[in-house]
Amino acid sequence: MSVGKKALIITDAAEQIQSSAKIISDALTEFNVKICTAENFAGTDLLPSEIFFLGCENPKHESFACLEDMLLHINLASRKCGIFSTNENALQYLRGILRDSEADLGEPMLFTENEERKPAVEKWLNKLLK
Repeated sequence: MSVGKKALIITDAAEQIQSSAKIISDALTEFNVKICTAENFAGTDLLPSEIFFLGCENPKHESFACLEDMLLHINLASRKCGIFSTNENALQYLRGILRDSEADLGEPMLFTENEERKPAVEKWLNKLLK
C-alpha cells in the first residue's frame, strides 16, 4: 500500500452500501482508504484525497445534507469521483449533488442483488482510474 495516495469513501451507512464500500476499499490496493459515513464526514477528509467515492441506498438521505451544501461551494475539478448505489434514483441524486463541484465523475456503479460484486468493482475501478 502506498501511503502517498489517499482515497475517501463516504456512505449513508446502509448495510448493502457499507459492504460495497468495503469491496471498493479492498480493491484500491494502491491507496490508503478511509471509509466514513456522511454523518461523520469532515470536509478536511476530502482535501488530501486523490479520489473519492459517494454511496447511498436512497436519494436525499438526511446525513448527506452537510455534504450536499459543501459540494455547492467547492471546486473538485482535479479529483476523480466514483458514485455507487443499489438504486438508480440514488445514483441520479448523487450525480446532481456533484454537478457544481466539477469533480471528474466516472461511470456510476449500480449494484444488483445477483451480481458478483468483486469482479464488477475491479472492472469499474479500472475504468475510473484511467
